[in-house]
Amino acid sequence: MVLSDDERRTLENWVRRRSTAQGLAQRARIVLACADGGSNVAVAARLRIDRRTVARWRGRFLELRLDGLTDDPRPGVPRSITDAQVEDIVVRTLEEVPGGSTHWSKRELARKVGISATSVQQIWRAFGLQPWRTETFKVSPDPLPVPKIRDVVGLYLNPPRNAVVFSADEKPQIQALERTAPVLPMLPGVPERRSFDYQRHGTTDLLAALNIATGKVISKLSAQHTATDFRDFLDQIDQAVEPGLEVHVICDNLSTHKAPAVRRWLLAHPRFVLHFTPTYSSWINQVERWFAEIQRRCLDRGVFCSLEDLTTALQEWIKLWNDSARPFKWTKTPDQIIDSICRYCARISRPAY
Repeated sequence: MVLSDDERRTLENWVRRRSTAQGLAQRARIVLACADGGSNVAVAARLRIDRRTVARWRGRFLELRLDGLTDDPRPGVPRSITDAQVEDIVVRTLEEVPGGSTHWSKRELARKVGISATSVQQIWRAFGLQPWRTETFKVSPDPLPVPKIRDVVGLYLNPPRNAVVFSADEKPQIQALERTAPVLPMLPGVPERRSFDYQRHGTTDLLAALNIATGKVISKLSAQHTATDFRDFLDQIDQAVEPGLEVHVICDNLSTHKAPAVRRWLLAHPRFVLHFTPTYSSWINQVERWFAEIQRRCLDRGVFCSLEDLTTALQEWIKLWNDSARPFKWTKTPDQIIDSICRYCARISRPAY
């Protein structure tokens, strides 16, 4: 089998290109291996396929060249939806809304263009359109977001020596909720069931500081989270950290973190340094990821008949976490984060049409 330069170049592109269908890429590998002088049996052993597959595509290529490697037209009813109708559906979905509604449903759009709702759904799926979904976003109005991002992420990726780095925040208003009826346990084929209504037995606030190196958490439960409570929490962190180590604490821009009482405490404890995240950027504070864990694994499905039950459950869960603590791994560099924010700002700054 002899290949022209153009044929070899095309076959090699099919093999390398990620978007090539796997079947076509395998056929290209078969032809290239055959062109190198291998027999059907040798090529089959090398590519770990059946020798009859090699013989089939060798013959197809010798007969039709590159056209012989593509799939034959499949049998069945011809398409009933034209390309113009597909384009019309996509354009309407992206640029129009039905009267009195905020977005299209598949049945509304199907009635409008005169095809079935199933066809509209298939077209939406093919183009990745989901008009029923919406997401929220918030761009930080902080006047200095870039240096703050570099400061915080720098502590994650390259923490200073002879220092401990904590990611700290408050989880306020944790409710002690008791369901109005007993929870029905899970059975085979039946999920756990609980009543939608509840009785509330009070709230508590959780202050937490996540050690980014070990994953262990220093916590404090309080009836509120004032500046005095945060100052006392810093005292608790100070007692837990070995003397002689610097302490870097990442926190948000809550007013209690910058109150005079906290500033006076920091002056008296020079080894402590507070690092503030950009405004409305809680996603950069690692302790928020830990709050998501405690919410999902302890609070969402918990039943607490009193505030004491809630407090006990939180303390027990935190103890279990610390017994097998693991740190969260931060992977994004400051430049990657800043570039992503810039791309998003450019996108939302353009006109809609």
